[in-house]
Amino acid sequence: MNETMNRLISILKESSNIVFFGGAGVSTASNIPDFRSADGIFSKKLQRNVTPEQAVSHSFFMYNTEEFYDFYKHYLVYPQARPNACHDALARLEEMGKLRGIVTQNIDGLHQMAGSGQVYELHGSVHRNYCRKCHAFYDADYVLQADGVPTCEQCGGIVKPDVVLYEEGLDDDVVSGAICAISEADTLIVGGTSLVVYPAAGLLRYFNGKHLILINKSETQADSMAELVIHEDISVVMKEAVEGL
Repeated sequence: MNETMNRLISILKESSNIVFFGGAGVSTASNIPDFRSADGIFSKKLQRNVTPEQAVSHSFFMYNTEEFYDFYKHYLVYPQARPNACHDALARLEEMGKLRGIVTQNIDGLHQMAGSGQVYELHGSVHRNYCRKCHAFYDADYVLQADGVPTCEQCGGIVKPDVVLYEEGLDDDVVSGAICAISEADTLIVGGTSLVVYPAAGLLRYFNGKHLILINKSETQADSMAELVIHEDISVVMKEAVEGL
């Protein structure tokens, strides 16, 4: 690990345009589990078991809104979560002028909480919620404290999280920004993601830079493409790497 860490530190030192692409594993140390680890729910309306993926689909939100919010509040929103060592290390890299952007599949907002400024949230954020009728803004606390389905104080419409649900497309502007950042990077660090969720995982093909680094506890389909592969806890790796600069 020492030789690998020294190589990582060396790459970070020589890089001036780093982009970080992260997934659910980045937030594990903040006690936010992957929602797919949930057992799903039994839908009273449908009279059948519903998988986590089905429970956070556009269809389920539209036609089983109360049950959607019961699952959403329990498994996708963690108001007590705080940034961990990985979030802090990335914010520090940005302060140093080395990190130019973060592309994340996470919806927890912890990168911004740690101080990162340029964050492309591919799947949205639990911290932004809008009325479907008048588009009034509501924060995560408003949704969590609502009794059942949150409704708008102004017009009574249903409030929907600004989160990309299954069956919904990614935001074009966010994707364009992420592609631009990745394509201009000299170093791309991919961390805490198994790279199985598309279209997000497909963004790697836009990287034309010098160093591709993969940090994930388990193997990924892109391991063979990377210059450096580290199968360790990303919060530990990033903390040690940035401290070594």
